[in-house]
Amino acid sequence: MARREGASAAWDRARVAARELGERAGPSAARRVPLAEALGATLAADLPALVGIPDCDTSAMDGYAVCGPGPWRVTGRVLAGAAPADEALTPGTAVEIATGAPVPPGSTSVLPYEHAREEDGGTVSGETEPDRHVRRAGEDTRPGDVALKQGAPVTPAVLGLAASLGHDALSVRRPSLAVLVTGDEVVHTGIPGPGRVRDAIGPMLPGLADWAGARAEPPARLGDVREGLAEALRSAAGAGAGAGADAVAVCGASSKGPADHLRSALEDLGAETVVDGVACRPGHPQLLARLPEGPAVVGLPGNPGAALVAGVTLLAPLLSALAGRPDPAAAAPDRAELSAPVRPHPRDTRLVAVRLTGSAAEPVGHDRPGSLRSPAAADGYAVIPPGWSGPLAEIVRLPR
Repeated sequence: MARREGASAAWDRARVAARELGERAGPSAARRVPLAEALGATLAADLPALVGIPDCDTSAMDGYAVCGPGPWRVTGRVLAGAAPADEALTPGTAVEIATGAPVPPGSTSVLPYEHAREEDGGTVSGETEPDRHVRRAGEDTRPGDVALKQGAPVTPAVLGLAASLGHDALSVRRPSLAVLVTGDEVVHTGIPGPGRVRDAIGPMLPGLADWAGARAEPPARLGDVREGLAEALRSAAGAGAGAGADAVAVCGASSKGPADHLRSALEDLGAETVVDGVACRPGHPQLLARLPEGPAVVGLPGNPGAALVAGVTLLAPLLSALAGRPDPAAAAPDRAELSAPVRPHPRDTRLVAVRLTGSAAEPVGHDRPGSLRSPAAADGYAVIPPGWSGPLAEIVRLPR
């Protein structure tokens, strides 16, 4: 196994290494999917306009499309959905018009109802300005314009935009994350009995993957068996050459206890270890490797609070690189002033859960590796390196 020996990686260096590994692996395969399946993915190609917005001259108000100076004789009515008229308005004439309806050729402006004065003989008068309340064809977007560049996350607004531009499907990237939950003591439903713990990491990972532009597959559940873990990793490696996982998250088994078999399973498979331990609290026993000709593997600690820190440290940078989009944990604000004193660790970087209010960050408390109570109430982590004297700290965001 190709391996980098030495001390645990510095926290900031570990995040860079995860991002670089994802970039070296290259973006995940692009797929064309219906709009209804694209939310949360990343655009794999530029988004062109297939039609203009608007596609013809339309009214921006309910009122009257008029030609020239008034008063105007009203000659008809045009509603939204009507085909553009062939006959042009002539000076001194108007048509009643609805918002979004095509204005007839020759229209110089639209006079809103609230500014119009109805007069005898079917005429209206009022003050207008040239082109006022007329949306000209293509004034927002012309056919062929690139409305969004590849790499943009597909949000609800992007789906609406794509539909308005004439698209029924999008070319997107959404890396697939295989999830292996290990541990003889882990139960997956109900109240755990004495000596057992409820799986808190498996339910957390789909949202974390979505946040980074990926999709978590239903978890596979394994006991503390080296052979079973190696076989599950081998299966992911084989699938990775086709339509399978782009990355694997292993929950538990990343420490160095008697039941932690991830390192030995990776060694059996000839994996390259990129990060073996990170100098941070919580979350020290996390691991990043790559299987030969296969997916990257992220080892998450078995304690859920520590696993979330590892998710922000290694998993999110890796998955977002595979998706071809920025790391979501690096969203602004990137620095804030802590509103209460925090003691740095003498050797490791502390990740302290905080609530953000303007430019201030308030520590939540309850910072324990075995609990998610603290990050559940937080907006992000304040990064407290050894020797930190405050009060300004780097902030990494949490999914909300």
